[in-house]
Amino acid sequence: MAATTQAAEPPLYTVEEGYKVDQETMKGFRTWRQAACDRCHGANQEGLVGPSLVNSLKTLTKDEFIKTVRDGRLEKGMQSFGNSPVVMDNINQLYAYLKGRSDGAITRAKVEQLP
Repeated sequence: MAATTQAAEPPLYTVEEGYKVDQETMKGFRTWRQAACDRCHGANQEGLVGPSLVNSLKTLTKDEFIKTVRDGRLEKGMQSFGNSPVVMDNINQLYAYLKGRSDGAITRAKVEQLP
């Protein structure tokens, strides 16, 4: 029986100094801003009308995150972004940005792109 080897997964995000991120994670931050997620989740993702994403992404899987963003949770006031090309075309990047915030690697809500 041949042993199977799995390629190492690339890092979800790259961050230096707590706020300088790679190009793809920067797309996630820009998506956050364009979709005005801060109106419900707060400028620092720590909750407002909607829950803290810093806390939620500690337990939410990527699939659960995508389903929630795509389909919404109308009973809880979360709108669906499934018809938003800005969000859906950058859903992986948005997840990476928010996961970096949740993990504590990205220490500021506002980030800058690494050179």
